[in-house]
Amino acid sequence: MKPTLILGDRAYSSWSLRGWLLFHRWGIACDLQHISFRDQSVAQQLAAHWPARTVPTLLTDDGAVVSDSLAIAEELATRHPGAGIWPADPAARATARALAAEMHSGFGALRDACPMNLRVAYADSPLTDAVAADMRRLSDIWANALDRFGGPWLAGDYSAADAFFAPVAARVATYALPVTGAAADYVARHLADPAFRRWRAMARVAGPDLPWYARDHAVTAWPGPQPQAAAVVDGTTSVNAACPYSGKPVTHVLEMGGRRWGFCNAFCRDKTIADPEAWPQFTEMVAAAGRAPPDPT
Repeated sequence: MKPTLILGDRAYSSWSLRGWLLFHRWGIACDLQHISFRDQSVAQQLAAHWPARTVPTLLTDDGAVVSDSLAIAEELATRHPGAGIWPADPAARATARALAAEMHSGFGALRDACPMNLRVAYADSPLTDAVAADMRRLSDIWANALDRFGGPWLAGDYSAADAFFAPVAARVATYALPVTGAAADYVARHLADPAFRRWRAMARVAGPDLPWYARDHAVTAWPGPQPQAAAVVDGTTSVNAACPYSGKPVTHVLEMGGRRWGFCNAFCRDKTIADPEAWPQFTEMVAAAGRAPPDPT
């Protein structure tokens, strides 16, 4: 029996992104459930899993309810000690834990002013003194960790600390917030990370737009890697006979580079259209058919 991870809206739930990365980045199997921020409160939707009131919530296979992201990280590290969720080196591990804890409890001004919204990017946004102070702190702690442990991630290899800062990097990019040098490179590394790209692709096509997350700023192009162009087409004629994700028969089709590729449902098709290079099953299928897509970086 696999654990169950309950998540909120992908486009807007920064804590859900952290929880999902803790499983996805280390290949830990789980069943997923999603709740929407549109209707009932999160607590109402989690009533069957009391005392949980927030997402992400982990339901372990032995009956525990873990509804705090940092607790989920620690519990997964305990249950999967060889996964590498925290660094093996004691100094790097201590630093990663300190960074994750500071993110977990801090940066309130940035969170309030710049809610995560993975469906838009702004050319500019107002910078209050409090947000500017948060940005200086972020730049300092990122640069210090990257310099001390040599990168490419905060404590060397990717760790839970990076999963915790992934939505922060998304906010920095989305709102065109000021970062330079090592901090800017760190943000760009998150935007190019295949796991983050997969989450953002799903966020762009799953669930409703929630207007209370929008801001009245000038919109610009996404500052991360630009996906290869693909589009919905009618019919079921495609190069492949089975969906690359499920192996089920083709019912929905996209066109990319003059060829048609099929999927078992609209979500499989649409998440692929959102970022074709983010999905290994799809890119391997295309390569096997004799046409490899461009390198995503």
